[in-house]
Amino acid sequence: MSTGYNLDEVKTAIQNPAVERTVRILDWLAKTKSDNSTSLAHIARDLDLPKSSVHGLLNTMVTLDLVRRSNEGQFGLGPRLLQWANAYSNQNDLVQHFSQSAERHPILAQETIMLAAMEGSEVIYLACRAGSRALAVNFKVGGRFPAHCTSSGKAILASLPDEEIKKIMGPGPYQRLTEKTQTSTKALVSDLQNVRKNGYAVDDQETALGMHCFGAAVKSAGQTHATAAVAVSLIKASTTAARQKMIIKAITSLAADLSKSLGWRAV
Repeated sequence: MSTGYNLDEVKTAIQNPAVERTVRILDWLAKTKSDNSTSLAHIARDLDLPKSSVHGLLNTMVTLDLVRRSNEGQFGLGPRLLQWANAYSNQNDLVQHFSQSAERHPILAQETIMLAAMEGSEVIYLACRAGSRALAVNFKVGGRFPAHCTSSGKAILASLPDEEIKKIMGPGPYQRLTEKTQTSTKALVSDLQNVRKNGYAVDDQETALGMHCFGAAVKSAGQTHATAAVAVSLIKASTTAARQKMIIKAITSLAADLSKSLGWRAV
C-alpha cells in the first residue's frame, strides 16, 4: 500500500524507527476500511513489522487517543487526529482562503464544493463545504480518489506538460470506478486537451454513476502549474442545462478568486 512518500528517505531523515513505524501504522489505518481486516495481525503482516513492535505502538496510540480499539480487537483512527486536522485547517492559508472565497459565490450555496490537491496519482481532499443537496459520494477531508477520473484531478493535471502527466499517472490502464471511467492514457491526454481549451474539467459519472462534477485549477504566486483545484458535484438527473452553465461559471470564478487570494496573476 502506497504511503505517498519514500520510506527510505524518511528513515534517513529522522533516524527514529518508532516514529517511522507510528506514521506507517496511522497511514495504513487511514486507507483501510473499518471492517474485519484491521486487527493487529493484519497490520503487522501488511506493513511487514514485528507483532511485538506493532502491539506496543498500538497500545501507546490507544492511550493517547490517536487510535481506537473495538471490543473485537479491530483498530481505527482515534479522535485526537481530528483535533490536529482542525488545527491544520485553521493554520493553512489555502484552506482558509478557500472557505472565505466560497462564501463570496452564492450560486454555489446549495452545492457541495471541494478543495483538493494532488498526491502521487491521486487527489486528496483538503476541505469540503457541504451543500444542502444529497450526493452519491460522501466527500471527506483526507479522502482520496484517482486523479484520472475526478474533475479536481483533471484540472490539476491539465496544468502540466503531457510527458510529466504520463510519468505521474503511469502507462495505464487506470482504475475503473464506473462503466464511464476512462482508463487509457490516450483518453486521459485527449480529455486534458479539452480541459485546457475550456478552462474547466468534467467528471461525467466517472467517479460515481449519476454524479456530474466540474472542477477548475487553482494557482499560487510563483507557480506555473496548479497548486490545487476546486470542484462542485451535482446530481446529473436533477440539473438543468441552464443550471449547469451557471455552476461552471461559478466554479471557474471561485478558482480565479482563490488563485488571486494566493497571489497568482495571469501573465
